[in-house]
Amino acid sequence: MSENRDPQKLTRRDFVSGVVAAAAAAGAASAHGSPSTLQATGAPMIELPKLPYGEGDLAPHISQETISFHYGKHHKAYVDNTNRMITGTELAAASLEDIVKATAGKPDKKGLFNNSAQAWNHSFYWKSLSPKGGGQPTGKLLSMIQSDFGDFSKFKEELAKAAVTQFGSGWAWLVVEDGKLKVEQTPNAETPLTNPAKKPLLTIDVWEHAYYVDYRNRRPDYVTAVLDKLINWEFAAANLG
Repeated sequence: MSENRDPQKLTRRDFVSGVVAAAAAAGAASAHGSPSTLQATGAPMIELPKLPYGEGDLAPHISQETISFHYGKHHKAYVDNTNRMITGTELAAASLEDIVKATAGKPDKKGLFNNSAQAWNHSFYWKSLSPKGGGQPTGKLLSMIQSDFGDFSKFKEELAKAAVTQFGSGWAWLVVEDGKLKVEQTPNAETPLTNPAKKPLLTIDVWEHAYYVDYRNRRPDYVTAVLDKLINWEFAAANLG
């Protein structure tokens, strides 16, 4: 979906029709066979992980309709395309993380990187949300936030700014690097997973399909809802260790 299109002229039906068409096109992008065919041959598969909650459990902040399309169409298409692209290659038995790392920065592997990295990013994003999320963290994570950002409110403002100001499609991340917490942005399918010096702790998806059904062009409102009501600090703390 173009960022230049007037969002006020886009109806809910237009958007839903668009994401369905995009997912269908992505699913038909390769002629290597369907996932069910690949499974029947015994080929290793990258699996679409189950959501850590029900599709309606993030409502009213993120609707069941959004999750249904975002997870059931977009995320699934990335997984399906990754499986098609690795079939019969040296990466056929590799883990999703290894596929992402092996294809990063390689022009001839760009399609596989985009799909595998998006599959990984989305799996990480679902875990970054919780129906009982929001508020603020405790323990070691909170202490590091206070040390590295000054206080929790300043950190929250920085993470929100990263998510709101990411131009076009992409992600906002909390990462740890050299023992310090940092907020950063990545465009499109890019991910801190490819940098061995960085460890991602949580992420916010700011591709339009993450929020447009519920919030239209009001990305700041979506980001505020995620940070106030859904962000999963327990997941971030577990990643920090």
